[in-house]
Amino acid sequence: MNLHPQIEAVTERIRRRSAPSRAAYLAGIEQAVRNGPNRTPLSCANLAHVFAACGEHDKARLRGAATPNLGIITAYNDMLSAHQPYEHYPERIRALARSLGATAQVAGGVPAMCDGVTQGRPGMELSLFSRDVIAQGTAVGLSHDAFDAALYLGICDKIVPGLLIGALAFGHLPALFVPAGPMPPGIPNKKKAEVRERYAAGEATREELLEVEAQSYHSPGTCTFYGTANSNQVLLEAMGVQLPGSSFVNPGTPLREALDEEAVRRVLQMTALGDDYRPLGRLIDERAIVNAIVALMATGGSTNHTIHWIAVARAAGIVLTWDDMDQISQVVPLLARVYPNGEADVNRFQAAGGVPFVFRELLEAGLMHDLATVVPEGMRAYTREPRLENGVLASAPSATVSADETVVRTVAAPFEAQGGLRLLRGNIGRGLIKLSAVKPEYRFIEAQAVVVDAPQKLNKLHAAGVLPRDFVAVVTYQGPRANGMPELHSLAPLLGMLQNQGRKVALVTDGRLSGASGKIPAAIHVTPEAARGGAIGKVRDGDIVRLDSEAGTLQVLVDPQEFAAREVAPNTSPVAHDLGRNLFAFNRANVGPADQGALSISCGPPAHDGSAWDYDAEYELGCDSEAALAPHDSKDA
Repeated sequence: MNLHPQIEAVTERIRRRSAPSRAAYLAGIEQAVRNGPNRTPLSCANLAHVFAACGEHDKARLRGAATPNLGIITAYNDMLSAHQPYEHYPERIRALARSLGATAQVAGGVPAMCDGVTQGRPGMELSLFSRDVIAQGTAVGLSHDAFDAALYLGICDKIVPGLLIGALAFGHLPALFVPAGPMPPGIPNKKKAEVRERYAAGEATREELLEVEAQSYHSPGTCTFYGTANSNQVLLEAMGVQLPGSSFVNPGTPLREALDEEAVRRVLQMTALGDDYRPLGRLIDERAIVNAIVALMATGGSTNHTIHWIAVARAAGIVLTWDDMDQISQVVPLLARVYPNGEADVNRFQAAGGVPFVFRELLEAGLMHDLATVVPEGMRAYTREPRLENGVLASAPSATVSADETVVRTVAAPFEAQGGLRLLRGNIGRGLIKLSAVKPEYRFIEAQAVVVDAPQKLNKLHAAGVLPRDFVAVVTYQGPRANGMPELHSLAPLLGMLQNQGRKVALVTDGRLSGASGKIPAAIHVTPEAARGGAIGKVRDGDIVRLDSEAGTLQVLVDPQEFAAREVAPNTSPVAHDLGRNLFAFNRANVGPADQGALSISCGPPAHDGSAWDYDAEYELGCDSEAALAPHDSKDA
């Protein structure tokens, strides 16, 4: 089927906007390719260091004729349930590589923090910046220039975007991302949320709350809700850089092990030493980025990716904007309901048809690009379900009928005609809302503002019994520059409980919400943030705020002249410098805005004149403008 005209138009606009930076990026790849296999330029001393710790068999291969050497970047630690299965992956990968006539080495490890542990804690202020640290750590691991391809072992929130950004800095290398799969089902997510809300109301004990949490997060594997970690996996498949159908196969199963082994075989086939060279930087183009956003919208994925994928795109020389995402969302129907925008977990999603079913629907409707991927068959391979036949990895076409229409549906009968996210505009700023997680009756609110500059202060106001019946919580100074943009998921139980009582409540913030958040209308990532002088910092207690999710507007109903004359309120809760937060002062001071990826590192090639691109030029001209973006000098870009 022909590509949908709006998807085609958005893709073309991204391509034209990105032409100079993308050309510079691809030129860098071509230069690296001309240098030949990666160990060729190494001196004898360099090369001796490469294989010094290897066994004799690997030494002979590394010092002799050119054979593929596979670099492994691992985010293993055994505190993250999602990453614990990676503990023995390197030794398995090395053994399989040897059997295939190649070698493999762990090139480096990157940090992997758990947002589930740091929610509401000081460590959450390091979370967003950990993505950029991971990107830098990936680059350090690959900097030895001794590898012909790379495998990336990572799953969770900031880890996959960080690995992607680092991998794209070495875009001449073929790459494959290897998931470890979700934990089996535990307690239903709906019951967990109910107990959290009862605990917030003082109606459940800590012991009861801990028990349901332990039943929910109960074994190795990714958490089973459709948050940022599991959204990562779907977006990787949509870009064709992870094996088809590999996202939601549980750890420790024969099919999981077969997929892991196939990843090693496949990445070794893609090196420049063979005849099927597929460097990552060529595979991830503007079409792959659009596919990722389409998949995000169609499945109601994490709002965090409205930040992360702008940064990922930039690492490939591609300029992606919130306007692009909004226009994609307007034509991509919602085909999945997985918690928090439904009751099913990802295991049930997988059983109902999962990624292969959704991608088949999108491709047949002309809503996804069919493009080159890590497998020769292209995106059509991602409409097939992996399986074992007599112990051998095979695949079968996805079902044409949903196995559970409460979880996945066809394009002809979607849950909603439009996708999971909506761009908001108004005199408070630009922000986003996860529309798919909010019931229609809660999508409009007009109520007085309760302004706080720390989420804990809202809880204290509730405890004191002074919150209005209906209100919009405006939580300021939670953006990247203020304190690293921590997730504010700790507010969800309180606001959810109040909404259950029949009260009209909403959240407006320059901070983030977890991919697990839903139910409450929340205008998030509001830009410019208060710490940059954004208008959100001018909202005062008692102002009437109107949030109209369907219309895409976010307004404070104050006389325009009065509002313009107001000063931005000061931050009364400045960032602390304990528990590692002092080490990220540079990141806070130099980070860019949320709508530009909240990058605190240089990412991707410079513009043609060596300066940064002005994203705001397009915003000022309107999202339909085809005018070229003017470069400018700004440390914020």
